[in-house]
Amino acid sequence: MRLGTTATTLLAATFALVGISAPTAGADGTPACKVDYTVNDWGAGFTASVTIGNLGGSPINGWRLTYSYAGNQTLQQGWNGTWSQSGQAVTVAGLPWNATVPPSGSVTTGANFAYSGSNAEPTDFAVNGSPCNGTAPPPPPDGPAPALQVSGNHFVDADGKTVTLHGVNRSGAEFACVQGNGIFDGPVDAASVAAIKSWHANAVRVPLNEDCWLALSDVKPQYAGATYQKAIKDYVNLLHQNGLAAIVELHWTHGQYTGNSAGCSDVNATCQKPMPDAQYAPTFWSQVATAFKGDDSTVFDLFNEPYPDRATANGWTCLRDGGTCPGITYSVAGTQSLVNAVRAAGADNVIMVGGLAYTNDLSQWLTYAPTDPRHNLAASWHSYNFNTCSSSSCWDSQIAPVAAQVPLVAGEIGENDCGHSYVDGLMSWLDRHAASYLAWTWNTWDCSTGPALITSYDGTPTAFGAGIRAHFASF
Repeated sequence: MRLGTTATTLLAATFALVGISAPTAGADGTPACKVDYTVNDWGAGFTASVTIGNLGGSPINGWRLTYSYAGNQTLQQGWNGTWSQSGQAVTVAGLPWNATVPPSGSVTTGANFAYSGSNAEPTDFAVNGSPCNGTAPPPPPDGPAPALQVSGNHFVDADGKTVTLHGVNRSGAEFACVQGNGIFDGPVDAASVAAIKSWHANAVRVPLNEDCWLALSDVKPQYAGATYQKAIKDYVNLLHQNGLAAIVELHWTHGQYTGNSAGCSDVNATCQKPMPDAQYAPTFWSQVATAFKGDDSTVFDLFNEPYPDRATANGWTCLRDGGTCPGITYSVAGTQSLVNAVRAAGADNVIMVGGLAYTNDLSQWLTYAPTDPRHNLAASWHSYNFNTCSSSSCWDSQIAPVAAQVPLVAGEIGENDCGHSYVDGLMSWLDRHAASYLAWTWNTWDCSTGPALITSYDGTPTAFGAGIRAHFASF
């Protein structure tokens, strides 16, 4: 996703999302929880004790329990929750001090009721609108991260088994270092990776900064060069240890650009530029390729979101061939030169190559794809609800022909309304075309200012993230 320096600084702050997030989902879309209901009955009335148990790996936040009686049971008073009744339907919501049910934890609430006649036990318990039937989600897949290679229009692992990537972006390493705030935004420890894995993800995309990797003079030494490189390699290794493939990508680059849609006027790598620069980008990719060659569980995404079409009439030629592109005031590294740099370093890793319009336009991707002697290229595509190509008719005409020829990786998907209606339809379309996709982004930003999946690094989803997580749980 393209973010300017000011916008990124704002988004990098941690905000709390006010509202109710969806419960942890099982593979069939139901919440991973159970309800234990017991009564102390004295004939004309009874005390109901209700315990909600969380069977999932993430907290249930803002729980709201509903169920119905079959007789004339009438609520008298409740405790440890806000109780109400409408006809035979009963609702109880958590209080501020017990609104969260932690993984493997429980919360108990109760109430007194009056009744006459029969007192059958209710069976239709639901939490936050979904049945709470005691079904636990299957564990995320274990084992090593898949070693990926291209076979036709899909990825295969070392055993020749087809692999489709479903994952998240972990933003931070593209901006924190150049802003002097560290290397990552938020934790990158084992617990945070386990939370990603609990969503049934099998891949994480890691944006990088050219100046930080190469230790250029604009970056504080403690966040640059060997220190930065080791931090990235350690994180990638941690992902692999948890069975997750990694996509490392060049996000912010050097080169001064002040033309149409400029993100900043700075020559340094402090924002998204229309194209990678010929001065440093080939060296960056030569070094990254050297660092990760032999690790086929790491994919190389050459450049985040090219937009040379905003500066020059020959956007596709500029994208592939680089050099002097009218409207861009620095010498450009085309995708062919970056593929050459990776292969010259001896790396045979899968390489992702984008298109125009912030890689939302793949209309001429097949014509202008660089040549790869290893025949190991995938198409990089980004799709948001505010993009030009954001309808199924556009996807059918522009994207499907590419997906029929090479692996398609939607490296960023999202929407800017904190909902998931757009990505729900998009993911279904991508599934039908056997494409891979990764949601933007696994950061605790305010999702009303940009797509953010979580409110906590324990995996608690935003409303947007709840849709992504529920879809991943179906695999």
